[in-house]
Amino acid sequence: MKLLDVVHPAAKTLVDIARSQDAEVGDGTTSVVLLAGELLKEVRGYIEDGVSPHIIIKGYRNAAQLAINKIKEIAITIERTDDIQFRDLLKKCAGTAMSSKLIHSHEDFFTDMVVNAVLKLDQEELNEKLIGVKRIPGGAMEDSLLVDGVAFKKTFSYAGFEQQPKSFKNPKILSLNIELELKAEKDNAEVRIDDVSEYQAIVDAEWTIIYSKLETIVNAGAKVVLSRLPIGDLATQYFADRDIFCAGRVPAEDLNRVVNAVGGSMQTTVSNIEDKHLGTCEYFEEKQIGGERFNIFEGCPATKTCTLILRGGAEQFIAEVERSLHDAIMIVKRCIKNNLTVAGGGATEMEISKYLRDHSRTIEGKQQLIIGAFARALEIIPRQLCDNAGFDATDMLNNLRMKHAQGALWYGVDINAESITDNYEKFVWEPALVKTNAIAAATEAACLILSVDETVRNPASEKPQGGPPMPRGGAQRSFRGRGRGIPR
Repeated sequence: MKLLDVVHPAAKTLVDIARSQDAEVGDGTTSVVLLAGELLKEVRGYIEDGVSPHIIIKGYRNAAQLAINKIKEIAITIERTDDIQFRDLLKKCAGTAMSSKLIHSHEDFFTDMVVNAVLKLDQEELNEKLIGVKRIPGGAMEDSLLVDGVAFKKTFSYAGFEQQPKSFKNPKILSLNIELELKAEKDNAEVRIDDVSEYQAIVDAEWTIIYSKLETIVNAGAKVVLSRLPIGDLATQYFADRDIFCAGRVPAEDLNRVVNAVGGSMQTTVSNIEDKHLGTCEYFEEKQIGGERFNIFEGCPATKTCTLILRGGAEQFIAEVERSLHDAIMIVKRCIKNNLTVAGGGATEMEISKYLRDHSRTIEGKQQLIIGAFARALEIIPRQLCDNAGFDATDMLNNLRMKHAQGALWYGVDINAESITDNYEKFVWEPALVKTNAIAAATEAACLILSVDETVRNPASEKPQGGPPMPRGGAQRSFRGRGRGIPR
């Protein structure tokens, strides 16, 4: 959806709430769009009957606030006292996020990978951007691996690169943001000299500068030199002769993750390089993975980052795996930051629906109908789950309503057994934030669309875009009648 250029205003609003849900929580993007559509569908009849949109908006906002408060009230707090138990909780939440995705069949393999990846981050910041994801077509999905450190694709290299060593133990790593190559003079450069020896001095000056830079780097003791800018053929050969590995044009994102992992700092000059500016790792290696060569840094002392290397048969499939893992990573991150969990599988929506339906009977006027409509709209989530699984949705929902009326708080759809079950006991868990954010965003979108009084349409712009209209007369008449339509 990020790549779609949606023009229709209402559809654009739905795309926006899906993207906000993705940014805020990471999962529940489909749910939020479904919910917004159902909220509008439920009040369509009232709008056609002439009920003021403002009354509906007021009722929906009240209902959303009641629903969010109720979710916070029934949510279960998970205490992080036992690390093994907490890790188990994170795996269950990641598994629930993956249950509707293509990688569901490899859930155990990927939930482990996702939880390990998030736990390697700084637990205060939990910046998911420090989890690098590299896609390599070929191999099976189980060939995917988690690198405890940083991995990035081999950069563009010059002659002399193959003579460099490709693995080190405990190397010193220097990260630069400077060019190490001879620059061509500008086309309009002008230098005036009186003597031939002066010309030679100008030519030598540039060589002197680059050699002094390279010598300084070698003296600093660095064994792996990385730069965001190019490292030319002269420097590559110079480093190869001295058993130093170098890589230029490293993407900024990858270089930042390297600095975060190995320590040290990014240098914009080679003068005054000290040991504190250099990073290190237990093992550095350049190795072949599939059809690509990767530079891998493992055993980094300041590891607050990691890299997922995803394998699979087709590029499109690996891209889908990456999107699925992103959702699971975000869910695990939210579980660590917000330890309130609820049951998935439509259980929470059915409980909130029952609560709002009961509440609506205690108030009078049109608000009773509006809050009742909101309660009915929430049932779209379990209904859609039933439809997707090929179950009889009406039968299932009747059973769920009965169970929730009897006080069975966490009963939801059980896809595996084609029935209903206590989803909290089945470990179908989700962060409460997924539900509260989805309800708030869907309500806002529905209210925004309802608040539009009138749509002004431009009929001309809705017609298919053709060329200019054909002139009346000659051009049309010329093809009438005689034989092959030769102009009269």
